Amino acid sequence: MESLARGGTRWKRFAVVMVPSVAATAAIGVALSQGALAASFSVSGQQFKVTADTLDGKGFVQYGALDSGKSGKHPVAVVGLDSAEITNLCQSVVIPVPVFGDVSMKLTAGKPGGPKVEAKKLYIDADDLQTNATFNNIDIGVDVDSTTKGPGPSKGDKYVPGSFAQQAESVHFEDVKQRAWATTAGTFKLSGLGMKVQKGKHECY
Repeated sequence: MESLARGGTRWKRFAVVMVPSVAATAAIGVALSQGALAASFSVSGQQFKVTADTLDGKGFVQYGALDSGKSGKHPVAVVGLDSAEITNLCQSVVIPVPVFGDVSMKLTAGKPGGPKVEAKKLYIDADDLQTNATFNNIDIGVDVDSTTKGPGPSKGDKYVPGSFAQQAESVHFEDVKQRAWATTAGTFKLSGLGMKVQKGKHECY
């Protein structure tokens, strides 16, 4: 590929910088949209934003943990779900590119009226969550190592054994807005996947 200068930007150099964070993610996203694959999203220690119209989950647990990345350690609240169905999912991350400036990558899936996003053994490490929530058969203040209604603590999580947790048989979230450091899932099927890469900040919220 030849290097083309537009407004002083060398696009070959820009492409090399962006390949690990955009092209590879796009390839994974396409594979996920075509079938159920193991998935893990952790954007080099960066926070990313997620929104959804609704999330219906079965087997819910929540507990505190400590995420570690290149930018240091971050306290998070981990939400674990045995299974989840999500409508109108949006995930965005802003990547600072030297000289060029901010570049935003936004993924969308599960549009209203179409197939929902489906996930199994889903874990979300977030430090900010805003939603309208309904919990069914909830237990608050249980021992994190004694939870029985959800997937239990992830093996890779750094948490305090015996610490506070809550669990429920099922949950319903509406108007979800969250800021996360990592998301992992046993399977994650993104129906109707779309991706946009744009200069500047273009986030889900």
